[in-house]
Amino acid sequence: MLDIKNLNITFNPGTPIENHVLHDLSLHLADGDYVTIIGGNGAGKSTLLNSVAGTFLPDTGSISIDNVDVTRLPEYRRATYLGRVFQDPMLGTAAGMNIEENLALAIRRGKRRNMSWYISRQDRKLFREKLASLELGLENRLTDRVWMLSGGQRQALTLLMATLKRPKLLLLDEHTAALDPKTAPKVLSIGDQIISKYALTTMMITHNMRDAINHGNRLIMMSNGRIVLDVSGEEKKKLTVKTLIDMFSEASGEEFTGDQALLG
Repeated sequence: MLDIKNLNITFNPGTPIENHVLHDLSLHLADGDYVTIIGGNGAGKSTLLNSVAGTFLPDTGSISIDNVDVTRLPEYRRATYLGRVFQDPMLGTAAGMNIEENLALAIRRGKRRNMSWYISRQDRKLFREKLASLELGLENRLTDRVWMLSGGQRQALTLLMATLKRPKLLLLDEHTAALDPKTAPKVLSIGDQIISKYALTTMMITHNMRDAINHGNRLIMMSNGRIVLDVSGEEKKKLTVKTLIDMFSEASGEEFTGDQALLG
Protein backbone atom coordinates (compact mmCIF):
# COMPACT_ATOMS: atom_id res chain seq x y z
CA MET A 1 0.00 0.00 0.00
CA LEU A 2 2.97 2.32 0.61
CA ASP A 3 6.39 1.93 -0.95
CA ILE A 4 9.14 4.45 -0.21
CA LYS A 5 12.52 3.96 -1.87
CA ASN A 6 15.78 5.76 -1.10
CA LEU A 7 14.15 8.99 0.06
CA ASN A 8 16.36 12.01 0.70
CA ILE A 9 15.15 15.40 1.90
CA THR A 10 17.35 18.41 2.64
CA PHE A 11 16.15 21.70 4.05
CA ASN A 12 17.93 24.94 3.07
CA PRO A 13 20.41 23.23 0.72
CA GLY A 14 23.60 25.12 -0.08
CA THR A 15 23.25 27.44 2.91
CA PRO A 16 25.03 27.56 6.29
CA ILE A 17 21.91 26.04 7.90
CA GLU A 18 21.61 23.13 5.46
CA ASN A 19 19.91 20.19 7.16
CA HIS A 20 19.80 16.72 5.59
CA VAL A 21 16.66 15.46 7.35
CA LEU A 22 15.99 12.09 5.67
CA HIS A 23 18.89 9.89 4.60
CA ASP A 24 18.25 7.36 1.82
CA LEU A 25 15.19 6.11 3.70
CA SER A 26 13.22 3.11 2.40
CA LEU A 27 9.98 1.76 3.86
CA HIS A 28 7.30 -0.69 2.72
CA LEU A 29 3.83 -0.94 4.27
CA ALA A 30 1.64 -3.89 3.34
CA ASP A 31 -2.10 -3.43 2.93
CA GLY A 32 -3.60 -3.22 6.44
CA ASP A 33 -0.35 -2.46 8.29
CA TYR A 34 -0.81 -0.18 11.31
CA VAL A 35 2.62 1.29 11.99
CA THR A 36 3.53 3.46 14.96
CA ILE A 37 6.57 5.71 14.51
CA ILE A 38 8.62 7.03 17.40
CA GLY A 39 11.89 8.89 17.83
CA GLY A 40 13.38 11.97 19.46
CA ASN A 41 12.96 15.53 18.27
CA GLY A 42 14.70 15.96 14.93
CA ALA A 43 14.62 12.23 14.15
CA GLY A 44 12.69 12.88 10.92
CA LYS A 45 9.26 11.49 11.91
CA SER A 46 7.19 14.49 10.84
CA THR A 47 9.28 15.02 7.72
CA LEU A 48 8.61 11.42 6.71
CA LEU A 49 4.86 11.86 7.22
CA ASN A 50 4.85 15.18 5.39
CA SER A 51 6.75 13.68 2.47
CA VAL A 52 4.08 10.98 2.16
CA ALA A 53 1.37 13.66 2.34
CA GLY A 54 3.10 15.76 -0.33
CA THR A 55 3.84 18.72 1.94
CA PHE A 56 7.58 18.24 1.28
CA LEU A 57 8.85 16.93 -2.06
CA PRO A 58 12.00 14.79 -1.88
CA ASP A 59 15.39 15.65 -3.36
CA THR A 60 15.70 12.06 -4.59
CA GLY A 61 13.81 8.81 -4.15
CA SER A 62 10.25 7.70 -4.85
CA ILE A 63 6.91 7.27 -3.08
CA SER A 64 4.12 4.99 -4.32
CA ILE A 65 0.66 4.57 -2.80
CA ASP A 66 -1.32 1.51 -3.92
CA ASN A 67 1.11 1.08 -6.85
CA VAL A 68 0.62 4.68 -8.03
CA ASP A 69 3.76 6.83 -8.16
CA VAL A 70 2.87 10.01 -6.24
CA THR A 71 6.44 11.30 -5.77
CA ARG A 72 5.87 14.55 -7.66
CA LEU A 73 2.15 14.94 -7.13
CA PRO A 74 1.24 18.15 -5.28
CA GLU A 75 -0.40 17.88 -1.89
CA TYR A 76 -3.94 18.62 -3.07
CA ARG A 77 -3.85 15.86 -5.71
CA ARG A 78 -2.33 13.34 -3.32
CA ALA A 79 -5.14 14.00 -0.83
CA THR A 80 -7.37 11.70 -2.88
CA TYR A 81 -5.45 8.73 -1.47
CA LEU A 82 -5.04 9.98 2.09
CA GLY A 83 -6.83 10.69 5.33
CA ARG A 84 -4.97 12.81 7.86
CA VAL A 85 -5.42 13.90 11.46
CA PHE A 86 -3.13 16.66 12.73
CA GLN A 87 -1.73 17.33 16.19
CA ASP A 88 -3.71 20.55 16.51
CA PRO A 89 -7.44 19.79 16.95
CA MET A 90 -8.18 23.11 15.19
CA LEU A 91 -6.66 22.03 11.85
CA GLY A 92 -8.82 19.09 10.77
CA THR A 93 -12.21 20.80 10.71
CA ALA A 94 -13.90 24.05 9.69
CA ALA A 95 -14.67 25.64 13.07
CA GLY A 96 -17.34 28.05 11.82
CA MET A 97 -19.36 25.30 10.14
CA ASN A 98 -21.58 22.85 11.98
CA ILE A 99 -20.93 19.13 12.43
CA GLU A 100 -23.09 17.91 9.55
CA GLU A 101 -21.56 20.48 7.17
CA ASN A 102 -18.06 19.27 8.06
CA LEU A 103 -19.11 15.66 7.45
CA ALA A 104 -20.72 16.68 4.15
CA LEU A 105 -17.40 18.16 3.03
CA ALA A 106 -15.63 14.95 4.00
CA ILE A 107 -18.05 12.67 2.16
CA ARG A 108 -17.70 14.76 -1.02
CA ARG A 109 -13.91 14.53 -1.04
CA GLY A 110 -12.66 13.57 -4.48
CA LYS A 111 -15.94 14.52 -6.16
CA ARG A 112 -16.57 17.55 -8.34
CA ARG A 113 -18.19 20.33 -6.36
CA ASN A 114 -20.47 23.15 -7.42
CA MET A 115 -22.18 26.08 -5.76
CA SER A 116 -25.15 24.05 -4.52
CA TRP A 117 -25.19 22.91 -0.90
CA TYR A 118 -27.51 20.02 -0.16
CA ILE A 119 -27.47 17.48 2.65
CA SER A 120 -29.97 14.71 2.02
CA ARG A 121 -31.98 12.74 4.56
CA GLN A 122 -29.82 9.74 3.68
CA ASP A 123 -26.67 11.79 4.42
CA ARG A 124 -28.01 12.76 7.85
CA LYS A 125 -28.89 9.15 8.65
CA LEU A 126 -25.35 8.08 7.77
CA PHE A 127 -23.83 10.92 9.79
CA ARG A 128 -25.89 10.02 12.87
CA GLU A 129 -24.90 6.34 12.59
CA LYS A 130 -21.20 7.18 12.27
CA LEU A 131 -21.29 9.73 15.09
CA ALA A 132 -23.18 7.33 17.37
CA SER A 133 -20.34 4.82 17.00
CA LEU A 134 -18.02 7.35 18.68
CA GLU A 135 -20.17 7.19 21.85
CA LEU A 136 -19.72 10.92 22.51
CA GLY A 137 -23.33 12.05 22.02
CA LEU A 138 -22.44 13.99 18.86
CA GLU A 139 -25.19 12.28 16.83
CA ASN A 140 -27.65 14.60 18.60
CA ARG A 141 -25.63 17.75 17.86
CA LEU A 142 -25.51 17.82 14.06
CA THR A 143 -26.24 21.55 13.86
CA ASP A 144 -23.75 22.59 16.57
CA ARG A 145 -20.80 24.65 15.37
CA VAL A 146 -17.54 22.72 15.59
CA TRP A 147 -15.85 25.45 17.64
CA MET A 148 -18.23 24.49 20.47
CA LEU A 149 -16.68 21.01 20.78
CA SER A 150 -13.91 20.02 23.16
CA GLY A 151 -10.48 19.10 21.80
CA GLY A 152 -11.19 15.39 22.20
CA GLN A 153 -14.60 15.61 20.52
CA ARG A 154 -13.04 17.56 17.69
CA GLN A 155 -10.26 15.03 17.16
CA ALA A 156 -12.80 12.19 17.18
CA LEU A 157 -14.82 14.07 14.55
CA THR A 158 -11.66 14.66 12.50
CA LEU A 159 -10.87 10.93 12.66
CA LEU A 160 -14.35 10.18 11.37
CA MET A 161 -14.00 12.74 8.58
CA ALA A 162 -10.57 11.41 7.59
CA THR A 163 -11.88 7.84 7.26
CA LEU A 164 -15.38 8.45 5.91
CA LYS A 165 -14.20 7.75 2.34
CA ARG A 166 -11.94 4.81 3.32
CA PRO A 167 -8.54 6.30 2.38
CA LYS A 168 -5.75 4.16 0.96
CA LEU A 169 -3.54 5.44 3.78
CA LEU A 170 -4.40 7.09 7.11
CA LEU A 171 -1.83 9.49 8.60
CA LEU A 172 -2.04 10.26 12.32
CA ASP A 173 0.37 13.07 13.15
CA GLU A 174 0.74 13.04 16.96
CA HIS A 175 -3.03 13.47 16.99
CA THR A 176 -3.38 13.02 20.78
CA ALA A 177 -0.39 15.13 21.87
CA ALA A 178 -2.51 18.23 22.55
CA LEU A 179 -5.21 16.34 24.49
CA ASP A 180 -5.42 15.86 28.24
CA PRO A 181 -4.40 12.49 29.75
CA LYS A 182 -8.03 11.37 30.18
CA THR A 183 -9.14 12.27 26.66
CA ALA A 184 -6.14 10.94 24.70
CA PRO A 185 -6.80 7.22 25.42
CA LYS A 186 -10.44 7.62 24.29
CA VAL A 187 -9.37 9.14 20.96
CA LEU A 188 -6.74 6.41 20.51
CA SER A 189 -9.38 3.77 21.19
CA ILE A 190 -11.77 5.32 18.65
CA GLY A 191 -8.96 5.33 16.09
CA ASP A 192 -8.14 1.68 16.78
CA GLN A 193 -11.80 0.71 16.28
CA ILE A 194 -12.07 2.53 12.95
CA ILE A 195 -8.72 1.21 11.70
CA SER A 196 -9.61 -2.35 12.68
CA LYS A 197 -13.14 -2.22 11.23
CA TYR A 198 -11.98 -1.11 7.79
CA ALA A 199 -8.48 -2.66 7.87
CA LEU A 200 -6.97 0.74 7.08
CA THR A 201 -3.27 1.02 6.34
CA THR A 202 -2.08 3.52 8.95
CA MET A 203 0.99 5.48 10.01
CA MET A 204 0.84 7.01 13.50
CA ILE A 205 3.55 9.31 14.83
CA THR A 206 3.74 9.53 18.61
CA HIS A 207 6.10 10.79 21.29
CA ASN A 208 4.65 8.34 23.78
CA MET A 209 6.61 5.09 23.85
CA ARG A 210 3.86 3.19 25.65
CA ASP A 211 1.32 4.23 23.02
CA ALA A 212 3.75 3.17 20.28
CA ILE A 213 4.02 -0.26 21.91
CA ASN A 214 0.31 -0.73 22.65
CA HIS A 215 -1.11 0.28 19.27
CA GLY A 216 -0.65 -1.18 15.81
CA ASN A 217 1.00 -4.33 14.53
CA ARG A 218 4.38 -2.77 13.76
CA LEU A 219 6.70 -0.24 15.43
CA ILE A 220 9.36 1.86 13.74
CA MET A 221 11.94 3.92 15.60
CA MET A 222 13.84 6.71 13.84
CA SER A 223 17.06 8.52 14.62
CA ASN A 224 18.88 11.18 12.55
CA GLY A 225 16.69 10.69 9.49
CA ARG A 226 17.02 6.91 9.39
CA ILE A 227 14.98 3.93 10.54
CA VAL A 228 17.01 2.20 13.23
CA LEU A 229 14.37 -0.26 14.49
CA ASP A 230 11.50 -2.06 12.77
CA VAL A 231 9.63 -4.45 15.07
CA SER A 232 6.44 -6.39 14.32
CA GLY A 233 4.43 -9.49 15.18
CA GLU A 234 5.21 -11.42 18.35
CA GLU A 235 8.39 -9.43 18.93
CA LYS A 236 6.37 -6.21 19.16
CA LYS A 237 3.80 -7.78 21.51
CA LYS A 238 6.59 -8.62 23.97
CA LEU A 239 8.06 -5.10 23.99
CA THR A 240 8.32 -3.01 27.13
CA VAL A 241 9.51 0.58 27.39
CA LYS A 242 12.80 -0.62 28.89
CA THR A 243 13.47 -3.23 26.18
CA LEU A 244 12.61 -0.68 23.50
CA ILE A 245 15.08 1.84 24.94
CA ASP A 246 17.75 -0.88 25.15
CA MET A 247 17.09 -1.95 21.55
CA PHE A 248 17.34 1.65 20.37
CA SER A 249 20.67 2.16 22.13
CA GLU A 250 22.06 -1.05 20.64
CA ALA A 251 20.84 -0.27 17.10
CA SER A 252 21.80 3.41 16.98
CA GLY A 253 24.81 3.55 19.29
CA GLU A 254 23.10 6.40 21.17
CA GLU A 255 21.44 6.68 24.55
CA PHE A 256 17.70 7.38 24.41
CA THR A 257 16.97 9.86 27.19
CA GLY A 258 13.67 10.72 28.84
CA ASP A 259 13.52 14.22 27.35
CA GLN A 260 13.39 12.80 23.82
CA ALA A 261 9.97 11.20 24.26
CA LEU A 262 7.34 10.36 26.81
CA LEU A 263 8.32 7.04 28.35
CA GLY A 264 4.80 6.21 29.48
